[in-house]
Amino acid sequence: MELNATYTSLVAVGDSFTEGMSDLLADGTYRGWADVLASRLAARSPGFRYANLAVRGKLIGQIVDEQVGPAAAMDADVITLVGGLNDTLRPKCDMGMVRGRLEEAVERLAPSCKHLVLMRSPGRDGPVMERFRPRMEELFSLVGDLADRHGALVVDLYGAPSLGDPRMWDVDRLHLTAEGHRRVAEAVWQTLGLPAEHDWQSPVPATPPPRWATRRADDLRFARQHLAPWIGRRLTGRSSGDGRTGAQFSAETGKAFWITPEDASDPGPVTGWRRTDESGS
Repeated sequence: MELNATYTSLVAVGDSFTEGMSDLLADGTYRGWADVLASRLAARSPGFRYANLAVRGKLIGQIVDEQVGPAAAMDADVITLVGGLNDTLRPKCDMGMVRGRLEEAVERLAPSCKHLVLMRSPGRDGPVMERFRPRMEELFSLVGDLADRHGALVVDLYGAPSLGDPRMWDVDRLHLTAEGHRRVAEAVWQTLGLPAEHDWQSPVPATPPPRWATRRADDLRFARQHLAPWIGRRLTGRSSGDGRTGAQFSAETGKAFWITPEDASDPGPVTGWRRTDESGS
């Protein structure tokens, strides 16, 4: 990996983790780690282009069928691929299928870009993490094997104490807060060989633990607002991503498209993006 390199384009592929939930903006959209990373890369490279194709709730088969082809057609400097975790959280999971589809994705994406970035995702410490840990670790072992075979980079967030801290996770207990996304962006940034701007692994400052009554109220709110709807979708075969496409994907044309900073002459932080006329072939 070239240190302090310049990257001119980024495509993000995956599920809700890459879409940006639960880093909610005032206008109702999400800004996750991939968006933060894109803004930082754009400040270093005039004419930088970005496309986030990730959609919440997607399983690895859907990611491969719907996102990998359009992403490969973009001829990007960097493609990030994070997927398969939603499969491991299902009551029934065919890990052989997950391995096969993830391998297919890597085989198609690695030759199409200069740098393919894979990830061992973080998990919130707690009983859910412990229940699904064996599947997750099987998935993450495959990520390492695929990276070695195809020359991909791996961002290893799994087991990082700073991201396992429950305070880094939103009330739904499945998605990171804005601070969590900021730390993931920094971890990817450093993996790309860019100079560290902060220590993403630094522990969260200690705070007094919440009272028992507060914890129970949080548990009840979580069960009512998030757990029950999640179970309902599993029982009925629905997904939170049904009918959705990636932020930079046109259902009409079946192609992804680029966005670029609105003010290409401003070397500072990106204040807005605009769509370009370019798209995947």
